[in-house]
Amino acid sequence: MTLDDIRRFRQLGSKAPGHPEYHWVSGVETTTGPLGQGVATSVGFAIAQKWLASRYNKPGFEIFNYNTYAVCGDGCMMEGVASEAASLAGHQGLDNLCWIWDNNHITIEGNTRITFTEDVAARFLAYNWNVLRVGDANDLDRIEHALAIFRQTKGRPTFMVLDSHIGYGSPHRQDTPEAHGDPLGDEEIRLTKRSYGWPEDAKFLVPDGVYEHFNAGLGLRGAQARKSWTELFGAYRKKFPELATEIDQMQRRELPADWDRNLPVFPADPKGLPGREASCKALNVLAQSIPWFIGGAADTGPSTKTKLTFAGAGDVQSETPGGKNLHFGIREHAMAATVNGLALSKLRAFGATYFIFSDYAKPAMRLSALMEIPSLFIFTHDAMGDGEDGPTHQPVEQLLSLRAIPGLVTLRPGDANEVVEAYRYIMQLRHQPAVLALSRQPLPTLDRTRYAPASGVARGAYVLADAPSANPEIILIATGSEVILAIEAHEKLLAEGIRSRVVSMPSWDIFEHQSKEYRDSVLPPQVKARVAIEQASTLGWERYVGSEGCIIGMNTFGASAPLKELQKQFGFEPEQVVAAAKEQLRKKQS
Repeated sequence: MTLDDIRRFRQLGSKAPGHPEYHWVSGVETTTGPLGQGVATSVGFAIAQKWLASRYNKPGFEIFNYNTYAVCGDGCMMEGVASEAASLAGHQGLDNLCWIWDNNHITIEGNTRITFTEDVAARFLAYNWNVLRVGDANDLDRIEHALAIFRQTKGRPTFMVLDSHIGYGSPHRQDTPEAHGDPLGDEEIRLTKRSYGWPEDAKFLVPDGVYEHFNAGLGLRGAQARKSWTELFGAYRKKFPELATEIDQMQRRELPADWDRNLPVFPADPKGLPGREASCKALNVLAQSIPWFIGGAADTGPSTKTKLTFAGAGDVQSETPGGKNLHFGIREHAMAATVNGLALSKLRAFGATYFIFSDYAKPAMRLSALMEIPSLFIFTHDAMGDGEDGPTHQPVEQLLSLRAIPGLVTLRPGDANEVVEAYRYIMQLRHQPAVLALSRQPLPTLDRTRYAPASGVARGAYVLADAPSANPEIILIATGSEVILAIEAHEKLLAEGIRSRVVSMPSWDIFEHQSKEYRDSVLPPQVKARVAIEQASTLGWERYVGSEGCIIGMNTFGASAPLKELQKQFGFEPEQVVAAAKEQLRKKQS
């Protein structure tokens, strides 16, 4: 970061954007901006340190011994995600975590007394935090004393209430909402500098001796700390070479050798497995092959099948920080932010819940894509498989909304082997987060000696079943639980002499990144008769079926009824797909 970057604050190409953004410059640990996200992510940092220390620290070798500090404002304290995260941190007893609340009583609309009059300190005491108060943000001695107390506190995180004045020193803007986001203006800047005893007309002034002061203080201490740590890690490498290799791989976002060697291959089975069951088997393999792969669910572990059950997996709790299973509680937003904090700490982490509740987690998921980090979000109960739970629990627009996030890889696999291949693809991602949308109900496991191998998942879409001589006149495109529906319709069409092709398309995003030649080989441009089948919003499928293609999907919310009745009601039956295909052919021939 140069002084010129700061001069160009909020300008195109500057390394000083309007809010701190990860990976532009060193020293920005996470992208913040949406209020509460920074502090919520810090809980992931703190959990990660505890986990890393538990696995890698050895007597005489404190490789991971850092604390996590987060500065937050009045808006952060109002956001629900901060409350969720604070509750989780208090439960976990994260004594390596300190939040510093810039308590200036001002938000955009005015003084916080118009909206925010609760006792925040009492709330944090109830969360099992140590609460400290510094009455003057300019009292450096008291601040240092409070930080020293934090470093001595064991068994709970620390919340420091730091009373401050927004726009401090500005004669006309101090303690006003105008100081929150509006420029002070040249005259007010001069007056503010005068109150500081600073040269009034100087801009971006760095007085003589400042660089030298920082180099002799912070710079020297930092260099010495880095040198000491590097030497310590060198000695650690000699004594614990395998653990040192793990740390190297983790920091480079690499994977251990043969990490996927034990992933299951499922035999053909007409009864099949639910997507969540296949996922469970894959997760338990991966968590044993990749030591730093951890995660958990928002109180839905038994339903999402994301609990790691192998011997020694254990839970991440204050007494056992080195476990594999995180219990996030019913805190989906904080879960996603915490997963981001774990990923930023270079662990591979996942969070899980029902797909419908992805809406609660979405803001943090969006930031994972913006930061280009490999967070993993596992969502089950991906469509109408909930049946009797009704439309409140049946996702419709969620799949589309996640596909719309730039850089977020969304996959909806169609059988157990596609689930495994989805994991194989996801775990190799280094700079992209991913979503897995999985079924609650069993899906038949396809016979891969008859149909194309599930490895086609890695290309986003692939020809699963084809017409003789690979010369289709109609293409059926499906995802997830509707893949078997397309296969059944395909077999009926072939029996009637209609040349049909089935394309399994678990990921639009991955498919769009393939070459044009590959995409055209899967969806030949000359074959205009197309039907898309998906138990989700129809919006967007026009890209693949064309403006005159048929989309069998959801244009309304679902309903409360057994699954088979819902499938009939909303048109998800082989006969309806066959009828749609024939109608497409009739239109093209007329």
